[in-house]
Amino acid sequence: MVIDLPVRQAMLNAIPHLRAFAISLSGDVTYADDLVQTALMRGLENLDKFQPGTSMQAWLFTILRNQFYTEIRRRRREVADPDGSMAGMLAVMPEQGARLDFTDMQAALAQLSVEQREALLLVGAEGLSYEETARICGTNLGTIKSRINRARARLAELLDLCPGEDFGPDRLVRASLFIHASS
Repeated sequence: MVIDLPVRQAMLNAIPHLRAFAISLSGDVTYADDLVQTALMRGLENLDKFQPGTSMQAWLFTILRNQFYTEIRRRRREVADPDGSMAGMLAVMPEQGARLDFTDMQAALAQLSVEQREALLLVGAEGLSYEETARICGTNLGTIKSRINRARARLAELLDLCPGEDFGPDRLVRASLFIHASS
């Protein structure tokens, strides 16, 4: 299969964004890498279905998101680690304050519903428009705005944040809590 240079470059440019989104959804770097690889492979296999003139990144986000949900449905039959004891034994304690803040943010994000988390991350961390996010999530614009608003409020509650408080240099924290609403 021969892939023209602009399509190839668009796919390559999307990889870091896909990886960040996959890590945010799954909370597992290794699993996230598998999701990205699967999304790219499916994208290549279905390249004939890509509509030129649309966003390659958004198309790949949709493929990755659909794969994530498919695998969640499959995993429902797997044994869970409800108290996190197994995961706790595998964790390495962070040594820096920024790492602790990041860990707190990850834990708070994990408490959001998957729908709220994905909407917040697509808009806040990935910089996609509300409209693009609505298309990726297969819902309408108002639903995305509502999910993001509720996710921000819940994160502020979980992290015990006060308005105007300095969050430090962490891009994910700033992007998640201080997103300029696009109307």
